[in-house]
Amino acid sequence: MKLEEKLDTIARLIRYYILVSTTNAGSGHPTSSLSAADLMTCLLFGGIFRFNADDPGHPNNDRLIFSKGHASPLFYAQWAAAGKVSEEELMTLRRFGSRLEGHPTTAFAYAEVSTGSLGQGLPIGLGIALNSKYIDKLPYRTYVLLGDSEMAEGSQWEAMQIAAHYKLDNLTGIIDVNRLGQRGETMYGHDIAAYEKRVSSFGWETIVIDGHSIKEILSAYEKALSSKDKPVMIIARTVKGKGVPFIEDQDGWHGKTLNKDELQSALKGLGEIDRKIRGEILNAADVKPEKQSPVKAKDLFYSDDEPVATRKAYGNALKRIFPAFPDIVVLDAEVSNSTYSKIFKDEYPERFFEMYIAEQNMVGAAMGLSTRDKIPFVSTFAAFLTRAYDQIRMGQYSDANIKLCGSHAGVSIGEDGSSQMGLEDIALFRAILGSVVLYPSDAVSTEKLVEEMAGHKGIAYIRTTRSATPIIYDKEERFSIGGSKVLRQGQDDVITVIAAGITLHEALQAYDELKKENIHVRIIDLYSIKPVDQGTLKQAARSTRAFITVEDHFSEGGIGEAVRSAMSESHVPVYSLAVRKTPQSGKSTELLDYEGISKNAIISKVRSLL
Repeated sequence: MKLEEKLDTIARLIRYYILVSTTNAGSGHPTSSLSAADLMTCLLFGGIFRFNADDPGHPNNDRLIFSKGHASPLFYAQWAAAGKVSEEELMTLRRFGSRLEGHPTTAFAYAEVSTGSLGQGLPIGLGIALNSKYIDKLPYRTYVLLGDSEMAEGSQWEAMQIAAHYKLDNLTGIIDVNRLGQRGETMYGHDIAAYEKRVSSFGWETIVIDGHSIKEILSAYEKALSSKDKPVMIIARTVKGKGVPFIEDQDGWHGKTLNKDELQSALKGLGEIDRKIRGEILNAADVKPEKQSPVKAKDLFYSDDEPVATRKAYGNALKRIFPAFPDIVVLDAEVSNSTYSKIFKDEYPERFFEMYIAEQNMVGAAMGLSTRDKIPFVSTFAAFLTRAYDQIRMGQYSDANIKLCGSHAGVSIGEDGSSQMGLEDIALFRAILGSVVLYPSDAVSTEKLVEEMAGHKGIAYIRTTRSATPIIYDKEERFSIGGSKVLRQGQDDVITVIAAGITLHEALQAYDELKKENIHVRIIDLYSIKPVDQGTLKQAARSTRAFITVEDHFSEGGIGEAVRSAMSESHVPVYSLAVRKTPQSGKSTELLDYEGISKNAIISKVRSLL
């Protein structure tokens, strides 16, 4: 059997699998899957894709991202055609407990990441391609299947700019231009020239094809393999519902399955199906990246009499711990001289990637790097990470190992004003399943916690402060995720003041003033906001009358609510001092007073309770 004839036979089998599995499930997206069936058949089984199917984690496997994750019936069907999913398992599509979920998740071994929130596949693919070209230096290639509807997402164009900038000729995108979206025609419909003009203007090589011509598809993939210094975008004109004449190019069929009678009619239209045929995927070369052996990190040193901003300590920490964690990669959004990741960049430029002001792509790229067992540290102003929250949200479903640093947190940044102040970040990151949220107060605790983050598997966030703060911890002090520090305590403590970051220093000053009045309070540094140190809080609840939480963050979702949640079964009252007014420009001390989170506000609240 000739190659083109065999591929056509496999494509019909894949269409059969798409139709029977979605009809059996009673839900899914068969039409969006059918349109790309020829594109994926040729990629996997046409001698292009190199992948050890018995070892999906092999470091030199080509990678395939389904950015249009709703085409999951196609994704599963192609692996069934490869002999890696049984027909019986295909019939479990979308059932509770099945690894074949409605959109691909990492529960399925051949899914690199969990997809389905549109506009994220290309940034993820970019991160994987960066890894292969610049870090692991392996010949594997990355392919991303894109939907035409999702090309309206800005994150796609962010990724295209950066991919061209880094000359990622190992990255190939495939746009399935099937004309129809969820509720009608897409922005450009079948105007292929509009896609070609826009994509090529971003520095990509473009190849326009008939997405149902096996000959043209194979030729396009071969041409993409020979690209030099440019990523490639294959722009394929396709028909939604291809292979089933009565739904081809028909509006109103998005996310709609055939009933049993319609299925029988559709299967007759497909023609003879060879259910025994299986596609062959070429094995990837068995090469692996060179691994650096970890070396113990140097001891840190800070002078007790010289204040240091925690944002600067973040950069110092990355530089110091890299030998102990040689899989670290650092990304920044054109503010490395403010987040101080520049310190790492200057020492290890080959492990630093400038992502420019494109935060969604930056986090997506970090996700891609994470899939290749790297430890990406991502930094920008805390306020601007909100732009990438959907990428962060999807990371929790991919078991992503991403570390994020938000600098310039809170009103304490001063004169720059409200647009630059991260005041929602603790709430956002606390809401991520299994996340870690850290808020150090000095350089020592920052460095120790950055090291803890590097060794922790999962999404972790650290919040840093713009202004320099005094060193309050000895370099031998130990910090653990889920811990806290009791900095001031005594038998006569009447109230516990709980703070972190900038407000911890305000609390310590308040302690000194109150002690002069013979008022004794306990001070807890709640540097780990999630997970929270419930044991220490409960002990304080048994010893003092009330809690006062103080935070440079909005009251919703911050330290106060974290403490209340941890103490829900305790009768100790919790009073929260937090940012409750619209911030303004001004000096840090003025703004802390204005928002009622300064040492004066703490003293006033303690007095009022007594």
